Amino acid sequence: MTKRTLVTLLAGSLAAAPVLADEKQELLKLKQEIAGEREKLLELKNTATNLIDIFVQQGLLDKQKAEALMKSAKSKAVQESQQQTSTTTLEDNASTTSTNTSTATTSTAAEPAKPKSIRFAYVPEFVKEEIRQDVIKDLTGKVVTEVKADAKKEKWGVPAALPEWISAIKVTGDARLRMQDDMYGSSNIQNSYLNYSAINQDGGLLAAYNKNQEYQNSTFDSTRFLERFRLAFDANVTDALKTGLRFSTTNGYSPVSTNQLLGNTGQTYQVAIDRAFIQYDYVDSHKNDWLTLSGGRIANPWLSTEMMYSPELSFEGFVGNFRWHMNQADPTVKNYAAAPANSRFGIQTGPQTPDSLFLTLGAFPLQEANLSTSSKWLFGGQMGADWLVHNDSRLKVATAYYDYENISARANADNSFTYDWTAPQFMQKGNTLVPINVNDGINSRCTSSQSSLNSGCLYGLASDFKIFNTTLMYDFADFAPTHIMMTVDFAKNLGYNANAIARNFPNYFTGQPGLDNKDHSNAFQVRFDIGHPEMRRFKDWSAIFSYRYLQRDAVLDAFTDTVFHQGGTDAKGWMIGGNYGLAKNTWMLLRWYSTQAIDGPPLDINTLTMDLNMRM
Repeated sequence: MTKRTLVTLLAGSLAAAPVLADEKQELLKLKQEIAGEREKLLELKNTATNLIDIFVQQGLLDKQKAEALMKSAKSKAVQESQQQTSTTTLEDNASTTSTNTSTATTSTAAEPAKPKSIRFAYVPEFVKEEIRQDVIKDLTGKVVTEVKADAKKEKWGVPAALPEWISAIKVTGDARLRMQDDMYGSSNIQNSYLNYSAINQDGGLLAAYNKNQEYQNSTFDSTRFLERFRLAFDANVTDALKTGLRFSTTNGYSPVSTNQLLGNTGQTYQVAIDRAFIQYDYVDSHKNDWLTLSGGRIANPWLSTEMMYSPELSFEGFVGNFRWHMNQADPTVKNYAAAPANSRFGIQTGPQTPDSLFLTLGAFPLQEANLSTSSKWLFGGQMGADWLVHNDSRLKVATAYYDYENISARANADNSFTYDWTAPQFMQKGNTLVPINVNDGINSRCTSSQSSLNSGCLYGLASDFKIFNTTLMYDFADFAPTHIMMTVDFAKNLGYNANAIARNFPNYFTGQPGLDNKDHSNAFQVRFDIGHPEMRRFKDWSAIFSYRYLQRDAVLDAFTDTVFHQGGTDAKGWMIGGNYGLAKNTWMLLRWYSTQAIDGPPLDINTLTMDLNMRM
């Protein structure tokens, strides 16, 4: 019996030897893989720990925050491990219960019941490590993104590395290089339009003539190159209070253009303070901004187009903007992100508060009159609605009234200087002008050496300006990111009074070529913009087309666009252009204007502008 047993065992061991050898090789290979996975896990752990230490040493992460981060990671690991163990135990118990039930049923039928057995499930460590690696691989991108977002939001390292006041300041800037080519029509007549700005500055027609400045150029084509650089600093003093300062290149005389003409060899450029303001914003607990108060030299606060105000015009004075919000719980309204108010060239879209009614009131001193209590002012009011019509498609409509006080000319008595202050400090061209001082043969302020007999040597505006303005903008965004925007702008000067002008300046218009005392006080513009609302990335694009009809006394010529008909009023024509993104925050703007004078001698001007713009 013993021999038989030994022979049987020996035969079984010989038969099983190859199988055991194969299992041994598999186990050795598995052990090596587990060691490798463990080494990778330790490498990942050490790398993460070293990175956190470096962040702390460089001041990019607070030490307490780093400790809290490590502690939170360990706590989550323990919690997840316990949850995994609990889940595994429940599954094993369920499996064991099922097995025991089946066994009990069979035993009852075949033989007496035996004591219940318990089966413990075993998950090898290398399997757990493989699962961990897969989870880490899947979550790495998401975790890195979330950490970057937290770092940006919480500004890791900035409070520790920089003074507190620096984080409250926002720095922005832009740069522009322009080529402008002005081409005059063959029907234009040279010396047909007086240069009233030069005449006022030089002291009379003859004085300007002696400097070759009496007439505007109307026949000689010209190509100019210009540049504009601006740098702005905005500081949050408190959550509600803000102040700002912007520096800009300047030509020193124009409120509607900060372009610097290239070609000043031997002279340095001038830099001016283009903006300087204080601003208060009231925002409620639901983050609705109900009120904004501003004072100083501020940006254009009105919903308006370039027909009324030049894109580069800043306003000096005080503004209050009041907004009544609606539908703020609507997800479309809550999640709407508007482009900046001046993202489209020439258009100022006003308050950026969809589904709201708004009211803007402003008072702006234009000129303090010397030895007079009648200073020049602009008082304005605008009310309108801003509505998300469908998804992100947006309708804005506003009606405004602009009342200019004490800007019309008053004739001086002989040898009097009393009303010299009524002459404009700045004007372009187009508005009807009348003489404040006249050479009558005895006027010491306007002698024959300065101007010919019965001609003026100081001119001012004939009309008062009390302008009614309606602006409508519809931004169709159903094809986003491509938008289609239509803008309609209408203006009417209610201040033109032909009878009052005739009383104050009798017989002046008699015999004056191209001049009459008639009401030319209407203006309108229709414009279409198609493409991206803002140039931010490479290949962003937009196209522009507009038509404008602007009679000579519809708006104040001093504040209108400087490129259309070379600035001012008394012009009609169209513009076509487009933007194209060349790189991030870098784009080209190309425009072609074709314009003609409405009244007076022929004056046809075609203008091509090409702008290279950059923003930071």
